[in-house]
Amino acid sequence: MDRPLPIGIEDFKKLRENNFYYVDKSLLIKELLDNRSEVSLFMRPRRFGKTLSLSMLRYYFEQVPVSDTNTDNNNLFKGLKIMEAGEKYTKHKGRYPVVNLSLKSAKQPDWNMAYDAMVNEIAKEFERHDDVLESARLLPDEKELFCRIRGKKAARIDYAMAMEFLTRCLKKVYRRNVIILLDEYDVPLENAYFNGFYKQMTDFIRSFFESALKTNSSLEFAVITGCLRITKESIFTGLNNPEMISILNVNYAEHFGFTQPEVEQLLEAYGISNKKDEVRRWYDGYVFGKTEVYNPWSVLNYTKTAAVDKNAFPKPYWANTSSNSIVRELVERADGSVRQEMEALIEGEVIEKPVHEEITYDEVYKSEENLWNFLFFTGYLKKKGERFDGETVYLELAIPNTEVKLIYRNTIMDWFQERIKKTDFSALYQAVLGKNAAVMEKELSGNLMETISFYDYKEDYYHGFLGGLLKMMDGYIIKSNRESGLGRSDLLLLSAPYEGKAIIIEIKIADTYAELGAKAKEALTQIEDRQYDAELKLEGYHTFILYGIAFYKKLCRVAVKE
Repeated sequence: MDRPLPIGIEDFKKLRENNFYYVDKSLLIKELLDNRSEVSLFMRPRRFGKTLSLSMLRYYFEQVPVSDTNTDNNNLFKGLKIMEAGEKYTKHKGRYPVVNLSLKSAKQPDWNMAYDAMVNEIAKEFERHDDVLESARLLPDEKELFCRIRGKKAARIDYAMAMEFLTRCLKKVYRRNVIILLDEYDVPLENAYFNGFYKQMTDFIRSFFESALKTNSSLEFAVITGCLRITKESIFTGLNNPEMISILNVNYAEHFGFTQPEVEQLLEAYGISNKKDEVRRWYDGYVFGKTEVYNPWSVLNYTKTAAVDKNAFPKPYWANTSSNSIVRELVERADGSVRQEMEALIEGEVIEKPVHEEITYDEVYKSEENLWNFLFFTGYLKKKGERFDGETVYLELAIPNTEVKLIYRNTIMDWFQERIKKTDFSALYQAVLGKNAAVMEKELSGNLMETISFYDYKEDYYHGFLGGLLKMMDGYIIKSNRESGLGRSDLLLLSAPYEGKAIIIEIKIADTYAELGAKAKEALTQIEDRQYDAELKLEGYHTFILYGIAFYKKLCRVAVKE
């Protein structure tokens, strides 16, 4: 396959004219026309094709000005499924004026910059439609206001009403109602919340939306996209029953993300069908309505890499497109019950939570329940099952795939490392140097209770945990799994060579609490039997402390050679 993959390509025309590989999602057009909702709000996780879909809608529905003799969008849809849907749908092609606006540029550090960014986007859309200024159907004062908005010289109220004004102008000129496409509507709200100007942004967005979407006689229909459903801010209050389409809805489910047949066809086209199982483990697992879908961003990136290097390993592409701050927030706020739930998720189990679709950004961090819901609706958890109890819907939630699991693991590791730097471990360090097994057990078990396991309580987890605690021990350097004698000791703590002191630690995992003592002694015996101190003696170390440490879940037992 010599067709390039459309990684980062969000303009449908550019994708089609340059022969990029395209997973045909054109039947979204058919479903929109069948449903005929005046305002449709699609909520999907980031990087699931929302922007490209809106771009497709623009090029399908938009009427090209008569004066533009160089533009022909008909060929963009040649061979796509929508062209086989029948005249009922194709008659709408190229029929409407379209207002197409993205709000993602409003992700700015303060209100003034965010407002200026939105003004800039509005002005660009006005400039795109400045052919209407040639029409005698617009009054002089309308043309004057149009030019002020386009020139970024209008008043704030004019920009708050700009989308409605533009649709009015377009309808007067083209004599047809207007389609509005709004992308990333919630980006300004999320950003404003984190940067302290939430109310200013909410007030502006509310006016901006209400003027264009509420009782607008120039509106044919509107399609809005974002990640999260936000209704309590009253942004959509008064609109004529907007259709809210979240990942729980059955309709439109297959139009965002790649389905199993689409992924198989893609992998076959690039000669990597043998990677099917690997791709499924890493990037599948999302459930929209009742349809299982893959993360399209990650699948495309991995396909591009694996098509060139057949031995390429999968990696977390989607994880690196955001700060993942919501996962970090949950980890930092976690009490004992939340830590247990996170461990259960990482081990592949499910947790049950009531679903709350109407979360506002200023409510997300008020409770763990809201955080879990935010994680679900933004793609960090998937639905495994559901039940209805009284007035509440409960969802069984799980981590979708390996890629997302790594987000949790890496976030927990980063949090743990930062926590270590802020914690006083002097009692533990004194116990280690003083051969005080009882105090070591108390300190280690206490800290285990405060951590979140991400290795199913395997030896790797305890190895990293113990190494993380001991690496801050003053006067000693820590070495892990160093070759020594007849094998490897798990951890070594070495003083400066001229002091000649070494602490050798071997770790064992017990299957039950009752086995802890025996496993700790087994670890200590192993150090001696396998002569883990042999090479150290050759290097001049002469004073040794030997520890066998056994773990069972969040408890431990320490054996020390007296």
